[in-house]
Amino acid sequence: MPVDGVSTLKVLIGALTHLDTEIDRLDAEIARRAKEKEVARRLMTVPGIGPLIATAIAVLAPPPETFRKARDFAAWLGLTPRQNSTGGKQRLGRTTKMGERSLRRLLIIGANSVIIKRHVCISARPGTWLGGTLTRKPPTLVRVAPANKMARIVWALMARGGVYQSPTAAA
Repeated sequence: MPVDGVSTLKVLIGALTHLDTEIDRLDAEIARRAKEKEVARRLMTVPGIGPLIATAIAVLAPPPETFRKARDFAAWLGLTPRQNSTGGKQRLGRTTKMGERSLRRLLIIGANSVIIKRHVCISARPGTWLGGTLTRKPPTLVRVAPANKMARIVWALMARGGVYQSPTAAA
């Protein structure tokens, strides 16, 4: 390897090390702020929602009173299917993707983490709603469906208070 290449790589390694340190510092700051906010602490009880997503929702989402029901909140995020209904026949299309883009993306990433960790997460094991959906539907659709469900749970927790209880624990 040329001597010039070694010195350039050392500079790049130093920059990456500095970025890693900054990322760790910011992660710790986000975690600290999430623990300080009562709403964020409650939102972190939902599988797939960590300190970053909880803090973002607590800061960026409007008050829950803005929406009549959880579906309206999910629609504001752009996670509900478009309705093409006529003559009493209900037809649901693709998700609208109209709405708060950053929160929608974060919820989809959180839902994807639940799917990836489905062997650990109780709500994604075989025999559950998500486990059954994973066997029948395309992967992209499966990532959006739990994000929609998470958005509705988030609205309920923000509007009514309390913490998330998994359906098996609630039964």
